[in-house]
Amino acid sequence: MSTGLVILIAVLALAIGLAGGFFLARSSMKNYLAKNPPISEEMMKSMMMSMGQKPSQKKLNQMMAQMKQQSANAQKK
Repeated sequence: MSTGLVILIAVLALAIGLAGGFFLARSSMKNYLAKNPPISEEMMKSMMMSMGQKPSQKKLNQMMAQMKQQSANAQKK
């Protein structure tokens, strides 16, 4: 085999590995964030209390549902 062919194969393998790794990491991160949202109900409750609002459970549930809906819409795009 010529040296040029070996270098070409190595560069192609590197490019394919980088692209595959990127998309694999991206999909696994999306799945992780869908299952474990970065903001929990406790964090939302403390944030609302720091803004001077007294959060009810109904309001917390509505806000969490809105966040889930927005993340679902973002994944569809």
